Amino acid sequence: MPKLLVTGGGGFIGSHAAEYFANKGYSVRVVDNLSRELLLGKPDASTRFNWDLLAARGDIELIRGDVRDEALVERVTSDVDVIIHAAAQTAVTTSVSDPRPDFTTNLVGTFNVLEGARRSGRRPVVVYCSTNKVYGENVNRVGIVEKEQRYCFEEKFSAGIPESFDIDLCEHTPYGCSKLGGDLYVQDYARLYGLRTAVFRMSCIYGTRQFGVEDQGWVAWFAIATITGRPLTIYGDGKQVRDVLWVEDVIRAYDAFIESDLAHDVFNLGGGPSFTLSLLELIDLLAERTGRRPKPAYADWRPSDQKVYVSDIRSVRERLAWSPRISPGEGVNRLVAWVEEHRSRFEKPAV
Repeated sequence: MPKLLVTGGGGFIGSHAAEYFANKGYSVRVVDNLSRELLLGKPDASTRFNWDLLAARGDIELIRGDVRDEALVERVTSDVDVIIHAAAQTAVTTSVSDPRPDFTTNLVGTFNVLEGARRSGRRPVVVYCSTNKVYGENVNRVGIVEKEQRYCFEEKFSAGIPESFDIDLCEHTPYGCSKLGGDLYVQDYARLYGLRTAVFRMSCIYGTRQFGVEDQGWVAWFAIATITGRPLTIYGDGKQVRDVLWVEDVIRAYDAFIESDLAHDVFNLGGGPSFTLSLLELIDLLAERTGRRPKPAYADWRPSDQKVYVSDIRSVRERLAWSPRISPGEGVNRLVAWVEEHRSRFEKPAV
């Protein structure tokens, strides 16, 4: 039975990965420090939701720990065949206001994981959860076309942003810098030390068990705010567009690499040009699905926000024989049903 470690396995993507591979027959170990409470700035029951869900299975090893703890990481990586490194500080705005934890978690934590893999006699496959933010403000230099409810890339980038897109001479935010640093380290450890690695530069990932907040997880946050009547703010004009990808489609891409014969690669991973949403379009979808239409407030654009980001997914399609399956319409339906089912977790307590 192959052994697989998921760092950040108590989080949204990590918990889905742990569940998927346990169901496939892997022996799964999860490490997580439940740091979502730090993002929210307070204790929160939702931080335990995915952790408790995995614990209830009984077939997944759960370790409360931090990827910044070098000794711990060396121990938990020493006997595994695959590492999915999903542990991260994930909020752009948090990285701007408090950059040190972002740096230590995303860069030092990634270095610890790579060193653990390098020193391990089992030479595990390493899958790194990177981000489209590695391209930074350069994405906003691509020409765009403004339409009634959305922006679109000019024709030259109609297929989306490729993996070869420039990362230099632009603002990234500390979050983008730390994730890019980890991204490059993963690539170098493949070339220097012969580790088998994949970097997935992910676009907007959404799905069930995502406790979205204003700073992170915008599709889930819009659904939660719509269903519970919470205040909703749009930063910018709402026409900004992202390609959206259902979480189970993400994990299938990880699995496709693990099962492939590729030594190492870098992939942009998202819904691609066919699976995109603007903020305004998402509001329309949610109104249609829920019968409720939020009236958002508007505020200034946030630092390095990209008016359009769409992944060019031709490489991951061709090299891994993978494609997204869950359309935005179907995905939003599933997400709304899940939020409705767990609505009490999102309601503000009565005063």
